Amino acid sequence: MYRIRFHGRGGQGMKTASRMLGSAFFREGFEVQDAPRYGAERRGAPIFAYVRADRAPISERGIIRQPDLVVVADDSLVPIPAAGVLTGLSGRCVLLIDTHESAETWRRRLSLEAPIIALPAPADTADPTQLPFVGAACAGAAARLVGVIEAAALERAICDEVGHFGAEIVAENLERAFQAYDQMAAHAGCVAPRADESAADWEPPAWVDLPLEEARVAAPVIHGALTSEAAQTGLWRTMRPVVDYGRCNRCWWVCSTFCPDGAITVDADGSPRIDYAHCKGCLVCVAQCPPHAIAAVAEHEAAAAGGESP
Repeated sequence: MYRIRFHGRGGQGMKTASRMLGSAFFREGFEVQDAPRYGAERRGAPIFAYVRADRAPISERGIIRQPDLVVVADDSLVPIPAAGVLTGLSGRCVLLIDTHESAETWRRRLSLEAPIIALPAPADTADPTQLPFVGAACAGAAARLVGVIEAAALERAICDEVGHFGAEIVAENLERAFQAYDQMAAHAGCVAPRADESAADWEPPAWVDLPLEEARVAAPVIHGALTSEAAQTGLWRTMRPVVDYGRCNRCWWVCSTFCPDGAITVDADGSPRIDYAHCKGCLVCVAQCPPHAIAAVAEHEAAAAGGESP
């Protein structure tokens, strides 16, 4: 099966390029998948499209992670990790870049084992986003590199895909596609299809054996009694309630009753005592205290003043 990825920017025609190549494969008797993949549709954003072609029915689905050919319409995408141009490249995958640079320059930059081929971009175009009919050029070059698509099939595919734009647009796409098709003559057939991997040949992963602990150690004991005492929920707190005993009325019941966690107990003389190990800092007691004897103090300030810590 041939697995081919096209990388470019929105507006450069990568979706159309994949359809051109897919249609050309189909006209040569192949079963074909071709589809684009991109996020929000905006001009200039990195996108990719992919083509699968095989003489047999294709059961593989999803994006192509181990391509046989990667076609890059915009060389500024190569160093951008998010564009994913180099994802899955192996020593046998061919990398075709539409560029003003030489293949040797890219080979030095990338230090890849994969063979790199430069598709010369028009010399009079400095801005890669304005390359004329780069999608057709990429489709034409890819068709020659796979070595199983004749010129007639490529021509018919291009006419099918862009014919509705009119004769002038068709002629310009054909001119650019066949210019690239001819430029790749020296590399014709260099892209070889990769055989499907058999499930019988897959090796199981190297699992790491981890010792298992009893549930009472490794997991919460949901039905266990008296376990809340061990949870130091005071560590959640960012503000702590602090009692001013000079203002406290010793009414004993308001703050202790309203505390949702039962973290306030009352001494024999009616003085409230806060269990800071389990006080979560909800400050309900601050809001409920009638004489406003409980104040909210930032945890770091209380700690600096030598306050009790959980």
